[in-house]
Amino acid sequence: MTEADPPSEDVDDVIRVVAICGSLRERSYTRIALERALEEAARLDAATELLDLREWDLPLYDADVDREDAGEAEAFTARVRAADSILLGSPMYHGSYSSPLKTALDYCGFDEFEDETVGLLAVSGGAFPVTTLEHMRSVCRALNAWVIPHQAAIPNASRAFDDGEFVDASLEERVATLGRRAVQYATIEPDPDSFESGQNVGAR
Repeated sequence: MTEADPPSEDVDDVIRVVAICGSLRERSYTRIALERALEEAARLDAATELLDLREWDLPLYDADVDREDAGEAEAFTARVRAADSILLGSPMYHGSYSSPLKTALDYCGFDEFEDETVGLLAVSGGAFPVTTLEHMRSVCRALNAWVIPHQAAIPNASRAFDDGEFVDASLEERVATLGRRAVQYATIEPDPDSFESGQNVGAR
């Protein structure tokens, strides 16, 4: 597996990296970390965007309601579809990821995620948020996305940041690496399809 060539200056060739923040907190460590990853992606000339779920009207998913009638779901998924790489970030809630992120992902399907490059980032107040990363990875496999092997986990989050800045340089570098990988592997063509995606008939 080789790294992708850096994006050219042609607008059509610019890599687009979108990060979806699953935390609604005003002072969100997840948001700070995603912003750092996007900053690193931008250093490789990628176009970046943070989809902050605080700013989107996404009602709880109801399969009986058309997406165009569900708040801003249609506009939100259009932003995700336009991305070449997607970063998913969430705090650990009860051993899994957050309900706002779950709602956002429920509005998405194969059109948004199939064969897309996805990077994972999870934050917890305690020990490593391993299950949060695993659960997000499971969703991505069900949507036939290609998940970057490198992932970022931030345990003991209240001690990991000071006034919005990383305390541990090695942890910051791990998050920055996620942003770089999102650009380097944006054009990867995964093969074969995942078994889970073949069973996910509801996302078609």
